[in-house]
Amino acid sequence: MSTITSQITAMKNETALVQNQQARTTGMQNDSNMFLTLMLKQLECQDPTEPMDNTEWLSQLAQYSSLEQMTQMNSGLENCAKYINAMYDDMMINSEINQTLSMIGKDVTLQIPNESDPKNPTTVTGNVTEASFEDGSGKIKVNGQYYSIENVVSIREK
Repeated sequence: MSTITSQITAMKNETALVQNQQARTTGMQNDSNMFLTLMLKQLECQDPTEPMDNTEWLSQLAQYSSLEQMTQMNSGLENCAKYINAMYDDMMINSEINQTLSMIGKDVTLQIPNESDPKNPTTVTGNVTEASFEDGSGKIKVNGQYYSIENVVSIREK
């Protein structure tokens, strides 16, 4: 159950992150467009007898260039974060598969939560005869019944 909850939480967090990133990117694009518009308006409205100093012009161009580079770097970092998240998700899935498969043929003890009395879980002990991956979660077959690997409290060699 906690695997499903963690997956839902991860999806909510990713959705919020994407929405936040889109809002920031849109804001930065608007800022750069506004900067260019203001700079062009400044050139149009300057006094011809006292034109803008070249150093001011170069300074503004450098600021605009820095803004564009930061926007591109932010986009690259967002792509990198997505790639790392995908790798992490794959590693977690592979880890759970390996853990589940490694239990086949071993004796395990499980603590099964008791919904009517949470303080007194049911203890099941037996040999793992089969592994399954239903609902995106590892399950093991002990004494003819499937249990989540989250309930395993100890593993012993036979």
